[in-house]
Order: sequence, then C-alpha cells, then structure tokens
Amino acid sequence: MRVFLTGATGFIGSHIVPLLLEAGHQVLGLARSDTGAKQLAAAGAEVHRGDLADPSTLRSGAERADAVIHCAFDHDFSRFVDNCQKDRRNIEAMGEALAGSARPLVITSGVGMGSPRPGELAREDVFDTAHPNPRKISEETGVAVAAARGVNVSYVRLPQVHDRRKQGLITSLVEIARAKGRVAYLGEGNNRFSAAHVTDVARLYKLAVERGEPGARYHAVAEEGVPMREVAAALGRSLRLPVASLSPDEAAGYFGWMATFAAFDLPASSALTQKKLGWKPVGPGLIADLENLET
Repeated sequence: MRVFLTGATGFIGSHIVPLLLEAGHQVLGLARSDTGAKQLAAAGAEVHRGDLADPSTLRSGAERADAVIHCAFDHDFSRFVDNCQKDRRNIEAMGEALAGSARPLVITSGVGMGSPRPGELAREDVFDTAHPNPRKISEETGVAVAAARGVNVSYVRLPQVHDRRKQGLITSLVEIARAKGRVAYLGEGNNRFSAAHVTDVARLYKLAVERGEPGARYHAVAEEGVPMREVAAALGRSLRLPVASLSPDEAAGYFGWMATFAAFDLPASSALTQKKLGWKPVGPGLIADLENLET
C-alpha cells in the first residue's frame, strides 16, 4: 500500500516509517518544514508538504494514498480545545478524500475515551461520549465521517508513550521537577498512567492499517497502570531530586497547567487489541525508561 502518514517526522511517526517500508509499503509522509522533508527523504519516504493549519493539504495527501495513518496533533496544551477542533477539521478533510472507498483511515485518540467508570480499566469496546476531555472530538469526528461518507475508520488510542527521551505527559513532569528542584505527586499517588514503549506503539499502528476492522478501537497499552508515586520515585532517582507528596491545594502552585493531568487516573487494558491483532508489547517498561533518562 501507499500509506499517507501525518506526524511522519514526530516521536511516534518516525518509528512507523521504517516499519512500513520494511513491510514493502510506500510511505507518503507529511512534512511542514524543509528539515522535516529532508528527514523523510533520508528515511526513504516520499514527501508531501503540508500543515495541520491547512486541512486541504491533508486532503490532497489522502487523495494520493491507499491508506492513511493520522498521527499528527498539535500538542500546545495552552490551546488544547482549539487544537482538538483543528484535528476535527483535518479528519473531515481526509474523510472527504476517502469517501466511499475501502481505504483505511486510522485516527489517533487517547485511552481515557474508553473508561467505563472512574478507576476502572479503559476498554476498547467503550467510547465515553460524555468524557470531559475535548480530545474525544477526534473519535466523534471519525464516527461522523464513517457514517456520513462511508469511510473505513479505525482508532488507535494512546497511553503515555515513552522511551528514554520522551514519555508523553510525564515529559512535562520532568521539566517541572527540574525547574522546582523536587519531584511531586498528589496525595498517596495512587492514580495511574497506562504506558507503552514507542516501538511497540509503532508496531500497533502498522497492524491497524494492515489488518484493522472498520470501527475498531485499539489500545496501545503495555502496562495497564503505573502508580504516580512509582513514577515520582523513579524520577527522583534519575534526576537526583527529593520526592514529596502534595495536597490538592498545593497542586496548582507546583504543577501549573499540568495540575489537572497530574491528578488523572488513566488505567487501560489492551486485552481485546492483543487478541484481535496478535500484538504483543515487548519494549522496556515505563519505570526502566524513567530511571535511564537521556538528557
């Protein structure tokens, strides 16, 4: 297949590119800059110039492809709601290009969308349309595109995706800890993050675009729930900083914009994903990567 990959030069996308090429697929990678274009060309991918701010460039990429993996997302959390709406426009644009065909469109979301109730494992067969996280817009748009245009849409939901350089939301916790001179967590630190190594996540995207079923939701989860107190302890050892428990009243002063995320309890299962796609995560665990941070 010729696969149009958005986010092709990003953290996850740059790991997807070689997997697709090794499997005999062609990769048409979205690049915003000359630097990104050179990176893709060096990796053996074809370059498609475009920008998330211009949905027409994503539509034209999808028009040239047999399948689409949509990894790109603007992670400026100061404009999170606006960026979720931007994702809606881009999914709609690519849906227009794929309308009425069997060509797959794999959309990225978060595992929190599959939480049946607070504190329970998120599951692939659940979509909480009342979830307060505006990132649900991506899945809502996928459902609408599939219904209105007959597009073959499936979803990969992400936990905290990590290696020794980046760890999803935890990367921001590292930056805060360095700035504050200590590592902190809330209360007893029993809230959890599900996690997976970036190489395992990239393999799941490849399987999803090759073998995914229309409407299916897949969880890229290797570890169902790592407690925040363990995350903080690992960061304390790696950064050689003291670790402290904070009260809810102290959260905003320490975490800033991350205060809400630091309190999230986001355990998730990938049992159905592993059964349906035969995906088995084998990469290093989150704590191992946090204890060996590359700085």
